[in-house]
This record gives sequence, C-alpha cells and structure tokens, in this order.
Amino acid sequence: MKILEELNIIPNNIELYENAFIHTSYSNENEFSGNYERLEFLGDRVIDLVVSEYLYRKCEIEEGEMTKIRASYVCENALYENALRLNFHEYVKVGKGEEASGGKEKKAILADIFEAFVAALYLDKGLNEVRRFLNFTVIASIEKNKEFFYDYKSVLQEYVQTGKKSIEYEVTDEYGPPHSKVFEIVVKVDKIALGRGTGSTKKQAEQNAAQDAIEKKAGIDKPLK
Repeated sequence: MKILEELNIIPNNIELYENAFIHTSYSNENEFSGNYERLEFLGDRVIDLVVSEYLYRKCEIEEGEMTKIRASYVCENALYENALRLNFHEYVKVGKGEEASGGKEKKAILADIFEAFVAALYLDKGLNEVRRFLNFTVIASIEKNKEFFYDYKSVLQEYVQTGKKSIEYEVTDEYGPPHSKVFEIVVKVDKIALGRGTGSTKKQAEQNAAQDAIEKKAGIDKPLK
C-alpha cells in the first residue's frame, strides 16, 4: 500500500492495514469477512491512551481541562480532518451504493478508518510506532492549538449547573441502514425540550442538539458567551 510507504511503515501483517480501509458495505457485497469495525473499537481506546499520556506528561493542567482538550482532538471532526490530510479517502473500499452517496469521503467513515488504522499500526508495530504516528497528526494539532471542535455539551452543562437545572439527552428517532445510521436527539432541561440535533453517531447528535439549545438561548437565564 502506497500510504504505508509514505508513512515509512514497513508492515509485518499487511492484512491488518487492508482491513482498516474496508467498510462493511464492501465486505457484505463481496462476501468478504474483513472490515474495519473491530479495529475501530480498539483504535479509539489506543488514541485515547496516547493522547491522555501526552497531556499528563506535557501539560500542567487539571483533570477537567485535560478531558476537554482530549475530547476536542479525538472527536469525529478532528479525526476526519486528519484522515483527509493523509488522503485516506483514496484507499477506502465501500459498496456500490455507499460509494454512490459519497461514502469514501463521509466524515463518520473516515473518522472510523483513522481509528482503525491506528489499531492496525498498534497490533502490527506496537505502541511506540503509534506514538510516532500520532505525534505528527493528533498531537501536532494540539501543539498548534488547531481548533476542530467546540464542546457544546460542556458549555450547556456549565450554564445548566449554574441555574441548578437538570439536563438530559433523549433519542427521538433513528433511521438508515446499520452501516449508515442517523440519530435524532432532543436535549431537555428540567424536562423542557430546548434543542434538537441529528448526527451519524449519538455523540454527534447530542453535540448538535446542545449547539441548537445554546444558539436559541431558550430557557437559560445566564447569557451565553
């Protein structure tokens, strides 16, 4: 794979990296057992570990601030932009229907593939190689203070706590095929719906609902910054 050459990675098990770029729609259409789903699960945890370790060692900040920074740089938007910058979309394999709808460049798919690639690298070459890879992708963005994501949920939570109100996120609908679901979520404060959002993951839909509530400023006494 050309991408491995560009990243100076000499693989021991090329199949791991190949699977990291295979979407379930492709494996289903081609009766192929490999895809990125299991790798994505592992990669998510490995990225969290490496970024958490970096923040602990390099940044003299409290736990809450470390959590916010980590969330900003391992979110879907951030991983998607890193994947695009590395041209991962050129290697993605999706089914015909998914490809027709632009699947190779979908944010959720590319973010998942970034995580899957990290897992493949971890299993094949070990944690030190993962650190090297993340140093010039995710961690480089942290050091440059690059903005990918605004944590609307945290901002909304701060103002809700200030007013001593309760907050909850409720899934009101979900639709689409298993590999491309869309979630609709409403955010409620003291059981009153203040914002709605949709997204390809529940987390993204919750962020969009929180953003909607903040922009409306409905039912929140303290002015939002």
